[in-house]
Amino acid sequence: MIALSAENACESADIPLSRLDVSAPKRFKDDTVWPCFERLRREDPVHYCEDSPYGPYWSITKYRDIIAVDSNHTIFSSERSVTIVDPPEEYWTPSFIKMSPPVHAQQRETISPIAASENLENLEGLIRSRVQKILDGLPRNDTFNWVDRVSIELTTQMLATLFDFPFEDRRLLTYWSDVAALTPQMGDQIDSWEKRKVVLSECLDYFTRLWSERVNCEPRADLISMMAHSPATRNMEPREFLGNLILLIVGGNDTTRNSISGGVLFMSQNPSELRKLRDDASLLPGAVSEIIRYQTPIAHMRRTAVDDLTIGHKKIRRGDKVVMWYISGNRDDEVIANPNSFIIDRENVRQHLSFGFGIHRCVGRHLAELQLKILWEEMLKRSLEVKVVGEPERVESNFVHGYSALPVQIPG
Repeated sequence: MIALSAENACESADIPLSRLDVSAPKRFKDDTVWPCFERLRREDPVHYCEDSPYGPYWSITKYRDIIAVDSNHTIFSSERSVTIVDPPEEYWTPSFIKMSPPVHAQQRETISPIAASENLENLEGLIRSRVQKILDGLPRNDTFNWVDRVSIELTTQMLATLFDFPFEDRRLLTYWSDVAALTPQMGDQIDSWEKRKVVLSECLDYFTRLWSERVNCEPRADLISMMAHSPATRNMEPREFLGNLILLIVGGNDTTRNSISGGVLFMSQNPSELRKLRDDASLLPGAVSEIIRYQTPIAHMRRTAVDDLTIGHKKIRRGDKVVMWYISGNRDDEVIANPNSFIIDRENVRQHLSFGFGIHRCVGRHLAELQLKILWEEMLKRSLEVKVVGEPERVESNFVHGYSALPVQIPG
């Protein structure tokens, strides 16, 4: 369990660089982390934090440095963990994102057909019909939580389809995703690693039943069947099966879910951009990319150095924890013009870090983009006016950059 005691607001001018720790989850919940990253990019883009609740770590905050780290899996390993947290050994779970070639590629290729262009074409009609039903069922002239009614519901339905998971139990996927993605903290419902393990054991038990049904049937086009029938994954130990489930559930949920919420918030905050989109629907693909950049739904990925090396004149030692802050690289003005502005028709709009780079680049990125695209197509078709009527509630996490609530109204 982590007891967080670091400063929650940056006051970056008053904190010595040697004491600046950008990892405190409350900074992300309060949306006060931006000045900290601005200072690091300006003064110390490869920054060593010696004392944090997660132990010492390096922050990589500039766009090009992040790509250099993310693209070099031979020096920067993901095998220990892909987050700043080092789980206690007894609670650690392997998964293909924590593996090196060739095993990584073999397991990734097992599930990659789910996001292939042919399968996305097959899914498009289903996604559209679900978006239509969700939007048409939203209340008018009443305040409701967009996160719950739209963002979670749409992505959870999609996850249930990808796993061929019992539809009536689909909200379990949301619950397991939330538990898996957050680090146990004092005051939370899941305040210990043991409680987290209990919940995720229920997830494992449920999916093991599905596996047992499908391993003895003809192969089908869902993720469980794909893993059950592939030589690369059919002999996984329970912990490895759970690790891959967590990876697929969180990866298939959080990127899309929080970009759906962020998009409505950003359009509300930038009405001129919404007018652009309403006047010219051809801007929609760029708008989707800008939403994903501006939101950066996964704030960081972590690697561990497997050898001594130098980045930005800093000596990184073997075994050091190296954190790539995607959320910072997406605001690097050396690469992205006016990065703190939300501009749907900016040049090179797809030039963002939100999906990562290299062998671990998000396998479901095109599915995430497709869901956002269809949602906005249907909203534009209906001239749906979604008014944000209160402050968003953000998740207290330095990994998942997202929302628990976004109060909105739709005029009748």
